[in-house]
Parts: sequence; structure tokens; C-alpha cells
Amino acid sequence: MVPTPLKVTDLLLAWNKGEQAAFTKLVPLVYDELRRIARRCLRQERRCHTLSPTALVHEAYARLIDKNRVQWQHRAHFFAVAAQTMRRILVDYARRRHAARRGGTGLTLLLEETVGAGDRRDVDLIWLDDALNGLAALDAKQSQIVELRYFAGLTIEETAEVLAISVATVKREWSLARAWLYREMSQP
Repeated sequence: MVPTPLKVTDLLLAWNKGEQAAFTKLVPLVYDELRRIARRCLRQERRCHTLSPTALVHEAYARLIDKNRVQWQHRAHFFAVAAQTMRRILVDYARRRHAARRGGTGLTLLLEETVGAGDRRDVDLIWLDDALNGLAALDAKQSQIVELRYFAGLTIEETAEVLAISVATVKREWSLARAWLYREMSQP
């Protein structure tokens, strides 16, 4: 039985109210989707490493249960935060690996048409994180849109729902963010 978005949202809202039983019921309902997000985060990496989708989900799970201060709004909001958490885990992993190898490269992703304007490019995850942080300094909303669309795999409609903005705004900002990132990627 596939869980309905409403059931997941109801459990998230109950968890907000402090009902631990709601969280216990929520985990089996969202686990497969969290693994899908983890596979999406990992699938474009060029090199193999020790993190598997399962390990990434479990690490994200450990961090998510510590997010008691988050007021979950709905299912899409939960998955957006989960995807952001997974991205942070991968960036931390890449930075540690880079530091351990004294100048070695971090994780490399293949950035497809989602962000890279139609072509495939090898992009270092640390560089991508830095670029997204730079974009966030210029326009936080565009950075959030990239994160939700690229890392969480949310649709334009789901992204609009999470950010509480119109679909037209998401489309416009998504296009501008992609162009900005493409320009940044094209520089030496």
C-alpha cells in the first residue's frame, strides 16, 4: 500500500506536536522515498565511495530526528529538508576526503541538463556546494530552488508548494539559477 501524501502530512503534524508514536509510524512510510532521494544524490557521482544509499539514508535519519525545532509543514517540506540534509552529508564527506588526501579531489558529480543547460559536465561536489552558497548570497530563493529540483528531485509544482510561491515564479527563478550556474561552471 502506497502511503498518501495526506497520511504522511498528518503524521508530520502529529510529530510536530510531540507525538513520538507518529514518528515511529512515519519512518516506514517515508523510507523508500528517502532511499530514492539518496540514490538520486549518489547516482551521478563519477567515483565509487563507501557511502551507499542505505548509509546515506541512515545518516540523514539520525540528523532528521535531531531536528525537533523544525515545524514540518507537509510531506514535500519533509523530503526537501531530507534532501538538503543528504547534500550536506555528501559535502561534509567530500571535504573530509579532500582534506585527508591533502589536495585530493572530493566527490565528482555529473551535472546533467537539470542544471547544466543540456550538456553533461564533471563537477566537483565541493565546487557545486561553493557555487550554491555563492548563489544563495545573491539570491537565496534561487539557491533553494536548485537544491529542491536537483537534489530532492521535486517537480516545479512541489517546489512551489514547499517554498509557498507560484509555479510561474519557480519556473522563472529556476531558469535564472540554471543560467547563473552554467556561467559559473563555464569559467576556468
